[in-house]
Formats: sequence, structure tokens, C-alpha cells
Amino acid sequence: MNDPLKGPGRDHTNNTVSGHFLYVTVPDGGLGKMDWASFQSPLLEPTNSSYPCKMVMYTHQFGPRSGGLTVLVADKKIYPVWERAGALGDVWVKAGVEIVSDSHFHIVIMAAIRDEAYGGIAVDSIVLSPECRESKDNYTMAAFPNSPQDPCTTPDKLCNFNTDCPGAEDEAKCGDFSYADGSSGWTDISIGNQAWMLFKNSTTKVEYLYVVKAPGQQLTEAHTRTPLLGPSGPACTLSFDYALTGNPAHIGELSVQVIDSWLGKQPKLWEFSGKTGKVEGVWEHADVVIGARKNRFQLLFEARAKKLCPCAKIRVQNVRFVGCHAEYLPSSPTKLSCNFEDGLCGWYQDNSDNFDWTMLKGNDHTVGIGTSLTVNMWSPSLRGVFGRLFSYPQSPSSTEYCLTFFYKLYGPNTGVLNVKLLDKDGFESVLWTRRGAHGNMWHEAQCPVPQQLTNFQLMFEAVRSGFDGQVAIDDIAFAAKPCSVPSVCSFEGQKCGFTSSGQVRWRHGNGKTVPGPKTDHTLETDLGFYMMVNTGADILPSGATSVLTSPLRHGMAKTECVHFWYHMGGVNPGSLTVYVKMVNGKRVKIFSNSLDQGDVWRHGNGNISSALVDWQLEFEVVGARGKDTHVAVDDIFLASHACENHGSMCNLERGMCTWSNTQDIKMDQLDWELTSHKAEKHYFTPTEDHTLGTDTGHFLFFPSSNRTATNKNAELLSPHLPPTVGTCLRFWAYKPSTSDCSLNLWRLSGGLHQQLAVVNELGGAWKRYDINIVSPKEYQIVFEGIKGTTGSVALDDIEYTVGVNCDMQVTEGGQTSRGDDTGGLAASIIIVLLLIGTLVGVLVYYLRYAQGAASTVPLRSSPSSPGGRGFSNEGYESDLTQDHVAVPEVQNHPMAAGFININNVNETPADMKELEVA
Repeated sequence: MNDPLKGPGRDHTNNTVSGHFLYVTVPDGGLGKMDWASFQSPLLEPTNSSYPCKMVMYTHQFGPRSGGLTVLVADKKIYPVWERAGALGDVWVKAGVEIVSDSHFHIVIMAAIRDEAYGGIAVDSIVLSPECRESKDNYTMAAFPNSPQDPCTTPDKLCNFNTDCPGAEDEAKCGDFSYADGSSGWTDISIGNQAWMLFKNSTTKVEYLYVVKAPGQQLTEAHTRTPLLGPSGPACTLSFDYALTGNPAHIGELSVQVIDSWLGKQPKLWEFSGKTGKVEGVWEHADVVIGARKNRFQLLFEARAKKLCPCAKIRVQNVRFVGCHAEYLPSSPTKLSCNFEDGLCGWYQDNSDNFDWTMLKGNDHTVGIGTSLTVNMWSPSLRGVFGRLFSYPQSPSSTEYCLTFFYKLYGPNTGVLNVKLLDKDGFESVLWTRRGAHGNMWHEAQCPVPQQLTNFQLMFEAVRSGFDGQVAIDDIAFAAKPCSVPSVCSFEGQKCGFTSSGQVRWRHGNGKTVPGPKTDHTLETDLGFYMMVNTGADILPSGATSVLTSPLRHGMAKTECVHFWYHMGGVNPGSLTVYVKMVNGKRVKIFSNSLDQGDVWRHGNGNISSALVDWQLEFEVVGARGKDTHVAVDDIFLASHACENHGSMCNLERGMCTWSNTQDIKMDQLDWELTSHKAEKHYFTPTEDHTLGTDTGHFLFFPSSNRTATNKNAELLSPHLPPTVGTCLRFWAYKPSTSDCSLNLWRLSGGLHQQLAVVNELGGAWKRYDINIVSPKEYQIVFEGIKGTTGSVALDDIEYTVGVNCDMQVTEGGQTSRGDDTGGLAASIIIVLLLIGTLVGVLVYYLRYAQGAASTVPLRSSPSSPGGRGFSNEGYESDLTQDHVAVPEVQNHPMAAGFININNVNETPADMKELEVA
């Protein structure tokens, strides 16, 4: 055989490439369907049970073309006496059969061939025992007997869990023991030294499958499987009794698998190892959920006895298929509201996807120690991209629905969580989506489900992007009522109740459907949605307005902060003003911008002080004669505390403030993650945060693990910051000495990264760093983590002081400000404080210089200490990194120009750590 994709490369008899065998495959022209090929023995003499005719042969059933092999006896009729279904691999497998017939007969070997891509069936080394005597008489059959009557229905309806024939013969040999011949539907396909046999007692009506010793030489499991079944419905369950009994302490293993006709073998659905008891009559019961299967499939029992002897037995009986018809649904399906403490409720796994959601204890939102539904991307056995969870079909309703749930998207390479709606035709639409790292914590989500005129289903979909994260859901509630106003709106699949008014309407779209930003802010792709208004002069004339209004929210006694991202494109795009409109009609401006912003998303926020008065947000755009211009908003988020000012510290205890991970795969592949030591179960982290000094305090971290390739990066970005001649970045960093991951600092301006510093050895303690930043253009600060092979790096208490450098000098207009000469007492105080700071700096320098303190590269850090909260004035202001100038060694001059400023706090010479600078 020259083509290895057609048949065996060697025969069985001689084990050579020149040996011969019988072989059948698809002809060059194709079949267009399944077909049969057969050959038969000479006419043989009658036999009896004392001296049966025994036939041994070797078969090679390879590839998807192999539909199976059957041995039949043709005497007064044709009937099968042995069969082996499907493909077995590129191996020769021994087969034996005993034939008893009280009349002359032929042995017929018949192969079923499918019109598939490759493979075929071969037979070799056929041996008949002496009892198989060729007939010497002139006896001939008048005609070759007819085959058994064909089923009364089409092949695709055979074994589909529904009786289509009057005598139920279409379901009689499908493996369900409740039918008279159901047990005969199981076919042994073992190729090793263990196999399955069927025991039947016609008197007692007892029947069961059991494992026996087989003639094969391979040390493989015993396999028996059904013919093609299904499709099946979501409630489909395999019910059976099993027994692994005998004297040994460990009898063996037993498992159930599905072989999908398109996808092949699936992961084990159920398995047992050990023994059920010592006495043969000890049976255990199992119910295994098969679920909805769109493709035809086979069920497989796999077993392996540790020792085959009369003292140990593996048996299966009372096999039933319960509720398996594709259109069957429970009479009263469980409601979709579910906390997963007692099963999946009204949800079921999609068995045509790549992996399943699992019930995970100790990771739930409900009670902390309970159960959630989880996909652990850490599992090395996880295959494929999608894992889907379907609801049972829901009836149409005249009202809108609301699906609320809690979710967790956690890890540096987590993926995506989607909620989708499926109509009666199976068409999918996205209702809600989140991607990337969202912290090691639970978040609440509200997902409006529009009114449906026909039956529909909901689906949770986890999309894997790697093997370093976790997706979980819990506490689902589904109600036939509108959702309350969500605190977070990404505009993915919904408008969140926002409405438009004015001369031009705001449009809900994405980079493919509207003339706005090329990508959204949430997903950073052209498929992500936002709200956009066209402000071109021919659409929105100068002075004309268009308003996007939120739903009405209840007033709060405390001040809240609304965060949002906006995009203003083109020359003269108009102005964007955000108002808080009280229920009494009063409007309070909380944000305004009218500049040409370029092709970037920018962060905006504003404080809302409503004093218990109900209110709405209004995003008002006023035209300004622009051409091909627009204004867009995305990712509106309402926080339950006041906004942070520019330069105020982000301690990460209430989230990531204005810092964010990028989802642009051109910039990075991984994410920074927000967590605490107490919540962490998968990665090495600091035992406490820097802010609170406790194991419950939060920080950002970037881990290294063997689940993700080395040298992949994660970029953490600040908002866009204005040009500056002196802005100070302060942060605390942690990296154990055993960690080989890296921390780089960049200034991102005009799409170009310019390196500020490289933080290397940290010594396993929190250390503070101060960096002066100079930029002639608008910029972002970037913390870049680069993955190593072990350990992690962490960040906490990040602060940037816009217009104030690390020497506490106010900078503006390209020079250090001396304050307002007409500002009276306040300006005088500032000048005095600056002078005092300068004198202190000179004094510190003098003391250290007088003591001979070395200063090679003036980029310093300090260990965390009780007295380490103050600032020193030692440092450098100028920034030459934009020209990538190498840093020379600087001796004994703490105010030398030409370097990035990284100050140290309360350091001693033994505490000093150098930083590499580009």
C-alpha cells in the first residue's frame, strides 16, 4: 500500500510491505454516501454446538472511511454473528467468531465504507478450524437468501431516541436495555487483552455486559460502544447500574465517554476507580448527563480490570436513555435563577463546544465557601476556545427581561465572558461582554433582555485566550421586568437606557457601522460598540446641540463620581459638556472639553452631589463647523465615592482609579491584575499590601508562571496627561529576589514609547520610587511588566502630581513657577516652603558629601520603613530619554542635569539600589 492514508503499510501474515491482504476503500470517483463491500466463503457443512465452526482473522479498520466490519452467516436467511464498528487506528487487530448452523451455510464478511477523507478496511490471515468443513455434496442454494427486512424509517432516524416504527424496531438495537434486543446494540471494539461480552439468561431474563480476557496482545482497556445515536436534547441522561466486585482491594476502572461523529472522542463524562463491594450482588447506580448533542454520537463504556480472574469482575446492567429525544424538555423546567449550590438549575452545557463549565467549591459569591460555575484556564487539559452554557428554551413574553449575575474575570491571560441571546432559529446576538483582567473579586452585572416574540435561549460563553486565568459566574437572577439603571455601561449589545434628543441623534454603533472612532474603548476593536454623534457642519450646524441622556437615578447623600471615556475626532469637532440635571430641571456642569483630541480615547470624570435629589446625566455636544468630525462616549461608570484629583494617590483599595490595562494586542498580550494576598490562591504575591500593611489590602501584580510563554508583556496605562516640564510620578514596587520578571517605565506620546527607567533588583520588600517626567507633548505613563519564568512584580500607592515635580516645585510654562506676585500671603507661603525645601536639600547633600557617600548612578529607591513616608529633595529634573541618550556615570553632584529623577526616602548607603536608565 503506497498511500499511508488509505490502508496498512504492511500485511499481517508476513509483516512486510510486499505481503498481501484484502482491502476496500472509497473509489477515486467517490461514493456520495455510505456503501458496502462483501466477500464470502465456500459453501460449508452444517455444524453443532459441540463442534462449532471457528474462524479467526485480523482486521485493519483505519480512518473515518471505516464504517465497520460485520461477519454474517447465510443459511436459510442472513444474520450477523459478529461485528466491530468504526475505526480502530493503524493496527492489525485479532478477531474470532464461532458459528453454529444446522444447514449448509456461507460465511460472509461485509465492510461498511463511508465517503470520507481517508482510510479503509483490510482483512488478513483468515483461518478456519477443522470443523468448518467445505461441502463435498452437490448441494446448492436455490438463491442467495434475502437480508433481514430493512428498518421502516430512514437511517438518520435510527436510534434517535424516538419510536418511528410500529414495532419500535428502529430503537430496538441501540444499547437501551429496556428494549428486547437493546443489549445487543453494544458492540465490543477492544483491541487488547481485555474485551466486553454480553451475558443473557433467557430463563431469568438477566443480562449484563462484563469484561473478559481477550486474545489480543496489547495491554489496553476494554471498549464497547453503541451505534450512532441522537441528536439528543438538553435533558438527556444515561442511567445504568455497575459493579466492580471481588476479593482484591482494587478491582479496576470504569468510565463513560461520548464519541462525537464530527469531533471524535470527548472528555470522560463519568469514571469510577476501585471496587463497589466484595459480593457479586452489590450494584451501584449512576446517572450521567449526556445533554444536548447537535451531532450524531456514540456512547462508550471503557473498563480495565487490574487482574482478570474469577475473583474479580466488572459488570454493567440496566442501561437506559432517559429524556434523550432532541425535542424533549422537562414538564416544568427549573427556573434560570440559580446560585449553583444544588446543580445547574435551568442551565445545561453545550456539548458541541470545546470545554465545559465546572462546579467549583470555595470560589463562590453567595457564601464564600459554596459553589460557583467556573472555567479554570489554568487546567492543562483544557482544549479549544469556547465553553458555552445554555438556558432551557424560554417562552415569549410581552415584557422586557432582566438577567443579573455576579462574575469574575481574573488572571493575566483570562479571555472573554459573553452573554448572548439565541432566537428560535439559533441566530446569536451579544447582549453583554467583558474581556481581560477585572481583578480577583466579584462584580455585579445587569443585562437587559429585550422583549421576545418567539421562544429563545440565553447563553454564557467563556472564550479562552490562554492558560493563565479564571472565569466564573454565580447568583444568577432572571426576572420578567426591566433592569434597574446599571452602574457600568460599555454599550456592548445595549444602550443601557440612554436616549438621544436635539437636532441630531446619537447613534449606537461600532467602527464598522458608523463614521466614528475606528475602535471602541472597551474591547479596542472595530467590533466594539459606543455612542457617537456626527458633528460635521453639514450634519450638526454651528451652535446646534445634540444630547445623550441617561436614565433617571436616585439621589445619594454622599458625593459620587462618574467616569467615562470620550473621543473627539477631526478639526473643530465641537464641544462636549457633561451636566447633572436634577429632577427639578436644574443643571450643574461637571465636565467640558472642546479641543481636537486626535484618534484616541480619553478619560473624563466629574463629581455628582445630588443631596438626595433624583438626577440624570446629559452629554451635550455643540457643533462648531467641523468637517468629518464626531464626538463619542464609551464605558460610563458610576463610582460610589468622589473623584480623585489629578495627582491624588491611587491606593488601589477602591479599584484601579484612572489606570487601565490596554486590550490592544499590538501593545501587549497579558494584563496587570488587582488582588490581595488573602484572596490569592494561584500566584506568589507580597504577604501584605503597602497601603494598609495587611493581607486584605489590594495591589496590582504581574506574575510569571509556566502557563504563559516568557517575554510576554503587560502594559498599565495612565490617562492622557498634559505637556509638562516637571511632573512627579511616585509609586511603591515589590519584587522578590527570586523573581526574574522585569518592570519598565515608559512615556507614551504620539504612539511612540520612550523609556523612563528599568526597575530591577528590589530585594523582596516594598520600595518607593520618584521619577520626574518632562514631556513637550501630551503623554501617558506606562508601567510595563515583562514575564519571566518565576515570581512576580507588584505595584501600590501610585501617584502623579501634574505640574509639580519631585522636589515639590510647581512647574508651568516651561520653567519653575515662583508663584503669583499678586497672590499675597498664599504665594509668599509657597515661596518660603520652596526655599526651605531647597535649603534642606543642600544640607542633606552637604552632610552626605562630607561623609563621602558614593553616588554612581543617581536613581535610588528605599525600603519600606515606619519613617519612609516623607520626601527628600535629592534628584534630577531633565529628561534626555526622548533622544535615547545613554546615561554616563555621574559623580558627587545630586543636581546634575540630564537625568530622570528617582528620589529615595530615608535611605542609607546599605539601602541604596541602582536602576538602569535608557
